[in-house]
Amino acid sequence: MRTPVVMTLGLVLTPCGLLLNLTGALTPGWRMVQGFLNQPVDVVLYQGLWDMCREQSSRERECGQPDELGYFTAEPVHVARALMVTSLATTALGLLLASLGVRCWQDEPHFALAGLSGLVLFTSGLFSLIPVSWYNHFLDDRAVLPAPASPVTVQVGYSLVLGYLGSCLLLLGGFSLALSFAPWCEERCRRRRKTSPRCPRRSSVSTLQVDWPEPALPPAIKYYSDGQHQPRPAELVAARKPRAGFPMPRPPSNAYANPADVLHGERATNSSGASLSSAGTCRGSLPCDSDL
Repeated sequence: MRTPVVMTLGLVLTPCGLLLNLTGALTPGWRMVQGFLNQPVDVVLYQGLWDMCREQSSRERECGQPDELGYFTAEPVHVARALMVTSLATTALGLLLASLGVRCWQDEPHFALAGLSGLVLFTSGLFSLIPVSWYNHFLDDRAVLPAPASPVTVQVGYSLVLGYLGSCLLLLGGFSLALSFAPWCEERCRRRRKTSPRCPRRSSVSTLQVDWPEPALPPAIKYYSDGQHQPRPAELVAARKPRAGFPMPRPPSNAYANPADVLHGERATNSSGASLSSAGTCRGSLPCDSDL
């Protein structure tokens, strides 16, 4: 059996979402802070969940910058750390269940296990989407996420974009794998339909059956009412009433070879050879004796 399209799509999108979420969680690019006073114009401070880096065009990136404003103690950062780690662990568990449920090396996959893995992966996508959205909501709020005062500007970093993309891919992949529940539910419903007639059912008015006595019909009507349009049975022919009267005898019919044999009897009785004109006129189209 070929692997269903929904399973293939889920197995392709889910690892991509895991890779994007892992990159977004580890890289220090959730927020970019620039425009510092008494600093070069091209200085950019990248803030992440675990580290903070300083970058300048004329120098290399320097990570491990001190947190002077208490950025890492902010509540959105703590929640994002916990939920991103939970999302990564849940995604790994969902991929393990999906690999066991799809089973491309066998004839038929385990639809129930594949559907369960889809639910787990969909939940992991929610776990990563919640902190990313919450962090983006308080991105410019300096009271929640500390940052230097104006004219310092705050912008969205690339890690936040990767977190959004990874979460969407996990949601789509988990939903695709969760569609594997459809064949499993269909198979269960089919088994229930097969086993339901064996179970006793309670009698009700709608299922009550009454066996009415069959009316007595004449043999001919009963015979033809069954759809057998055939001649009547032999017993019906034998049951007919005899006709009244007696048969009349019929004279034997004479067969003649030619028209001349019609006068054979008359020629035998007329031995004197007299003319047949005294006996009567000729009948029909038969030739007279004088013509013979």
